[in-house]
Amino acid sequence: MITIPTLPGISSQFVDTDRIRFHVLTSGPTDGAPVVFLHGNFSASLFWEETMLALPDGFRAIAPDLRGYGWTEDKLIDATRGMRDWSDDLTSLFAAMEIEQAHLVGWSLGGGVLYRFLIDHPDKVLSLTLVSPVSPYGFGGSKGADGQPCYDDFAGSGGGVVNPEFVKRIIDQDRSADDPNSPRNVINGFYYKPPFQAAREEDFLTAALQEKMGEQKYPGDFTSSANWPGVAPGVYGPINAGSPKYVAGDVVEFIAVQPKPPILWVRGSDDMIVSDNSMFDFGALGKLDLVPDWPGDDVYPPQPMVSQTRSVFDQYAANGGSYEEHVIVDTAHSPHIEKPDEFNALFHAFLA
Repeated sequence: MITIPTLPGISSQFVDTDRIRFHVLTSGPTDGAPVVFLHGNFSASLFWEETMLALPDGFRAIAPDLRGYGWTEDKLIDATRGMRDWSDDLTSLFAAMEIEQAHLVGWSLGGGVLYRFLIDHPDKVLSLTLVSPVSPYGFGGSKGADGQPCYDDFAGSGGGVVNPEFVKRIIDQDRSADDPNSPRNVINGFYYKPPFQAAREEDFLTAALQEKMGEQKYPGDFTSSANWPGVAPGVYGPINAGSPKYVAGDVVEFIAVQPKPPILWVRGSDDMIVSDNSMFDFGALGKLDLVPDWPGDDVYPPQPMVSQTRSVFDQYAANGGSYEEHVIVDTAHSPHIEKPDEFNALFHAFLA
């Protein structure tokens, strides 16, 4: 029997759609205005529970586990479609749960999914809240505010860039704290600004460790490259799906989409995952001499992830949309967990 560690007030259920069997958390009145929450990489819907329960009266919270994560049915991700598998899955969930329109909230990778979903279904989006979202140009392999590829084959992005020791420890279901690469230490060291630790650390670790693992799953396959750092994207799995090879072309559509819902962008002041100097980006690691033979700033600088996002949102606004950017100080990649009161004040005012 599956045991899913949810909080009182949260309902856990499985929802069959025409594409995939979702695990979904819900809270609030069934006739409330829907607010759909999408989690990030190496996490699951469980990371949203406190935010869901804090919603103002009149809202209905819905948080699915994305394909490849949590307790949702294990199906492959076709990375060559970029974020489309997830966007199409979400469309099928809307149909199955009879959701016509919703406020959408995406954290990290979940933000990337929502860029695509907005392009595909702008009529279904009432508002867009993005928490530490991945750059619209994807993760790794690009430079400049306009997201130019460092190399034609997008070397330095995709499944080959993930630390193999971290992958091994997820496969082993490692819950230790004896190594910097342990899943527990990665969450505590990068999702949050130390010394913060979540009260529900064990539950969050349990949920994150449900990630579907394998060469065609997480982190995905890769190809060798003559360009630094020697690996380029493959065709399966979530990290390949987020490569600029497959998502950078979505930027023009995102900027042009009509109608344009308002965007709330919230990020942490000390984020080291999605940053202009990300500790998970090969450009930044090479510049710090943590990866040998770095070709230099002219060829492969740190990806300016935040600057790229701001540039795209500026163009979104210039074409008739609107956005607001808020930085929550002394937080890292998870401001909604680290400083929930500050996050909820911004979020609830935006929903209102």
